[in-house]
Amino acid sequence: MTSLVLAEHDNTSIKPATLNTIAAATKFAEDIHVLVAGHQCDAAAQAAATIAGVTKVLVADAPAFEDMLAENVAAQILALAEGYTQFLFPSTANGKNIAPRVAAKLDVAQISDVLSVESADTFMRPMYAGNVIATVKTADTKKVMTIRTTAFDGVAATGGSATVEVVAPTPDTGLSKFVSREVVKNDRPELTAAKIIVSGGRALGSAEKFTEVITPLADKLGAALGASRAAVDAGYAPNDLQVGQTGKIVAPQLYIAVGISGAIQHLAGMKDSKVIVAINKDPEAPIFSVADYGLVADLFEAVPELVKALA
Repeated sequence: MTSLVLAEHDNTSIKPATLNTIAAATKFAEDIHVLVAGHQCDAAAQAAATIAGVTKVLVADAPAFEDMLAENVAAQILALAEGYTQFLFPSTANGKNIAPRVAAKLDVAQISDVLSVESADTFMRPMYAGNVIATVKTADTKKVMTIRTTAFDGVAATGGSATVEVVAPTPDTGLSKFVSREVVKNDRPELTAAKIIVSGGRALGSAEKFTEVITPLADKLGAALGASRAAVDAGYAPNDLQVGQTGKIVAPQLYIAVGISGAIQHLAGMKDSKVIVAINKDPEAPIFSVADYGLVADLFEAVPELVKALA
């Protein structure tokens, strides 16, 4: 069996989500091919060739792939589909945009957010915001799946020696076009790749208090900043900091939840963290049910004290 993994990249380097997705493919694939669809993406292709476990890198280089438009990338994958039995995508914005299009065109059922590979046709995935883990068995000859990247330890980025093959790029479908991108410059670790995350909730009360209370703790720990959906909806934090079912799925070594009650949708995004610390004045808050360490206290007193203790 041969698997095709879509690489997540920026035309220069391979993003960590690709390594986690390849790790999932190693559970059942004999050969693992990686598709690098981009523009002037030779550096990314060469980086993909050194990833452990990869046997071949396919490069589709054309202006139509520069921004990973879903319609164009899906068309390229379908043009290569004949030789593959599994198609794996990271559960990123790009992966979740492209995979359903491929599954629909192949007339197969997509398996979303795979947490575990039990066999070549049996997988485990979350349902109901992670409250239920379903075992899914498929009879489809071609399997399309997105991979919950936090559920798999990424393979080594070096040590491999895959061959690189240039494939004919499919033409621009013309169904969509890239308009603009706003890039937020941030000296902090990327949220989905951070080893430590400090998240704030609605209990902080304002954007000013969010910055005043949460930022010093994150600075002391060298942590990424996160936020609950309630905090984002209230305008305390930007949307790209949202952790949860409708935000980003994270699994850091340490997750500190400050003033977060622990709604189901938030727990779905962070409960796989290795160590969870919760600070909340409500002893009945659901966050304590998943926390390894809990502190029932006023966050406006406890967090500054914690920052002083870390000095």
